[in-house]
Amino acid sequence: MPQNPEELVPLVYEQLRNLAAQKMAHEAPGQTLQATALVHEAWLRLGGDQQPAWENRAHFFAAAAEAMRRILIERARRRKALRHGADVRRVNLESVQEAMEADDDSLLAVHEALDRLARHDAEKAELVKLRFFAGLTIEEAARALGLSEATAKRHWTYARAWLYREINRG
Repeated sequence: MPQNPEELVPLVYEQLRNLAAQKMAHEAPGQTLQATALVHEAWLRLGGDQQPAWENRAHFFAAAAEAMRRILIERARRRKALRHGADVRRVNLESVQEAMEADDDSLLAVHEALDRLARHDAEKAELVKLRFFAGLTIEEAARALGLSEATAKRHWTYARAWLYREINRG
């Protein structure tokens, strides 16, 4: 993997675009947000053609996942405000496969619980961001975070259970 930011960015950006295309291939027709559009907006928020000096692949993916998370949350809040106030309902995390498939209420509930998880365990929260908001597989997220696959799987299991409990707390 190149360490020079000028070489690194096009490679990881292309990977993000490929991930977006794969995810959209399984989406129902009529999806209002295209995965590629999400990646492009995140790219622009990260600096567009004037990208910062990324330390490595993990640094770029962490920033990209956070940018995508913010875009999706802003979009959900806008749509929710237009429809019916700011009430957030409970969500079954098992049914949420990725942020682009989630309804606005579910997305906002995951977002708020994820903020609490980040205060509790930042590494697990980063894994959730990469999986849920950037659409990385467990293997890709493990590589991006410098974790073994086994550790990433344990972290993912823990984080999902933790988020489920937080979201369904009554």
